[in-house]
Amino acid sequence: MDIIINSLYKTKEIFLRELISNASDALDKIRFLSIGDPAALGSQSDLELRIKSNRDKNTLTIMDNGVGMNKTDLVNNLGTVAKSGTANFIDALSEGQDLSLIGQFGVGFYSIYLVAEKVQVVSKKNGHDQYVWESTADGVFTVVKDPRGNTLGRGTEITLFLKEDAKEFAKPEVLEELVKRYSEFISFPIYLEKTVKEEIEVPVEEEDEDETTSTNVDGEEGEEEYEEVEVADDVKTKKETITKTIWERVNTNVAIWSRPASDITDAEYSKFYKAFTKEPTSPQTWIHFKAEGEMEFKSILYVPGEAAPDMYDTFYTKSAQLRLYVKKVLISDEFEELLPRYMNFIRGVVDSDDLPLNVSRETLQQHKLLRVMAKKLTRKVLEMLRRLSMKGRVDEEEEEEEEEEEEGEKKEIVDNEKYIKFWETFGKSIKLGVIEDMSNRAKLVKLLRFKSSLDGVEWTSLEGYLSRAKEWQKSIYYLAGESMEAVQKSPFLEKFKSKGLEVLFLVDSIDEYCIQQVPEFEGKKLQSISKEGLKFGDEDEKTVKSREKHYKEAFAPLVNFLKTLFTGKIKEVVISHRIESAPSVIVTGRYGHSANMERIVRTQAVNDPEKYQSLQAQKTMEINPRHPIVVELNKRLQEDGDDAEGVMDTAWLLYDTALLESGFTHDDVPNFTRRVLNALRSGLFLPNLDLVAEADIHLEEDDDDEDGEEIPAGTMPDLSSFAMPASDEL
Repeated sequence: MDIIINSLYKTKEIFLRELISNASDALDKIRFLSIGDPAALGSQSDLELRIKSNRDKNTLTIMDNGVGMNKTDLVNNLGTVAKSGTANFIDALSEGQDLSLIGQFGVGFYSIYLVAEKVQVVSKKNGHDQYVWESTADGVFTVVKDPRGNTLGRGTEITLFLKEDAKEFAKPEVLEELVKRYSEFISFPIYLEKTVKEEIEVPVEEEDEDETTSTNVDGEEGEEEYEEVEVADDVKTKKETITKTIWERVNTNVAIWSRPASDITDAEYSKFYKAFTKEPTSPQTWIHFKAEGEMEFKSILYVPGEAAPDMYDTFYTKSAQLRLYVKKVLISDEFEELLPRYMNFIRGVVDSDDLPLNVSRETLQQHKLLRVMAKKLTRKVLEMLRRLSMKGRVDEEEEEEEEEEEEGEKKEIVDNEKYIKFWETFGKSIKLGVIEDMSNRAKLVKLLRFKSSLDGVEWTSLEGYLSRAKEWQKSIYYLAGESMEAVQKSPFLEKFKSKGLEVLFLVDSIDEYCIQQVPEFEGKKLQSISKEGLKFGDEDEKTVKSREKHYKEAFAPLVNFLKTLFTGKIKEVVISHRIESAPSVIVTGRYGHSANMERIVRTQAVNDPEKYQSLQAQKTMEINPRHPIVVELNKRLQEDGDDAEGVMDTAWLLYDTALLESGFTHDDVPNFTRRVLNALRSGLFLPNLDLVAEADIHLEEDDDDEDGEEIPAGTMPDLSSFAMPASDEL
């Protein structure tokens, strides 16, 4: 028996959950039987469970007034391992058998031997005598008629004689904690016996010499004394502390998921969330549903009001905090399979009657129904978030839908504050979902939000972006950078501002990983404005091509010179049509790393320089044909060639500034510094940067300090009167 018990259960505390669950089954049965026979309840119409302990005797007792058991039930159900009374009860319902013969205990009863060295079960069934069953888990048990007669009325009383290492289960505070953890949503009230201290006021007894005389032969004195005390105006009292026993209900929370959603108020949903999560803040949103089909279960899923401080620090070691119940009995709150990892911020409860159990209630079998449940839960979370994102504009859209179709106008989509609060709290989880969950990626992409370059638009969805896009616009533009300040000041943005084009800002370290999984949205490709292949659709193609051809011929000397000069650093030099005020920029291949991604890779590969070199993007330098520096540099190359004054340093500074303004990290700081200093020298018209001679400092000697302070004559006191003979001194 010990081998079986210890192989089924991981923790000792499970025994209380099993006994309460069995007692709840017994109460359910008597309630069911009373539907056909109201007399079955008798005088015990209030169905309940009671738990009490005795720390002096080291015992624990669980009582219920359920269906009870007779002698045959005790022998068959408690004397046979893995005898499932609940399963038999269900079979009897379908076969129309006599329900009064079904016992109440399953294999969970044997979990008591995790903590008890001996068990005594007293049970009374309607129409039968009361019996006592005892066993010590050694394979031997006894069943005798209770010599005390009918003390229960109906039901079962289980007394556990606890082992030495299980004395903690005789503490009321431990029992209360276990009941609230595993059985707080049992339909029947669970009462726990407690001892409490209370202060009461009692009269002060006056002790005097006359008190003894009242008991003597002269009884009149005693009567007179008694009357004087009674008629006294003020009676002196004192406070005393007494200890008394009370029964306190411990499962006060209600399983609201079993009620119809239409009958539950928002305040009740919020109160329930705070009760089972112990969180002080209200949830942001929730969804309450009943799943039907291949399997049935009820669930309430919540989005917390705040994220845990270490949520993303422990992201890959933390699972969603869902509690799985079977018939309102907690089975586990550590299931990793019910929701994908990126939804680990979700809190909630799931209750199913269809899940199969193994020989204990503690561990579920690996069953396909779990996968079915997980799929439905994931879908419902996405539905909840979609509804949250649509709040505040769904009704308005529906009202104007017909009007919009007639006018053929696009309506600008703006997010509500509630969804923005969710996004700022848990947005990174949605991005991780886009990366990891291919099957739900299309739904997750619609939940993404990005910062925008437009004034007055702080956050926008891809749908919102398209609702404001130009008619001729063929792409969704974005720019990745280290911070909002960096992207807002980027030279890549100037052309888009002048054209009134919106650009999405990707400033989170995970944004580019996420956006790589979304090559297009609703037929529009996502295009980085810092990469090659950028085109605008608002200009005549012939004009654009003619202008490009002209600039290419005009600036051929400079392009060829720069390409040769920067061999090994850049792949190509081309004429740019994307920049306005900057003389040049550095762009990367359309499918390569951006400057921001290269920065992120650099930090991740800090201990592996070779790996970083292999991941560097191929760079293309774009020059602005309208910038005066570029024009003058090209002119000097045409007139004087490579030997023209200042051409070499200017070309390198052109590369340096382009590299830094484009968001890249300079890989040759010493030479970059030298070139900047040379530029400063030229600006100050200095012939060279040779250091001037070191200053020659002459120090003057201070004679007074060496000779000491001179004391004027006549200022010393006359000490002759204090002279002593030599003999005295000795």
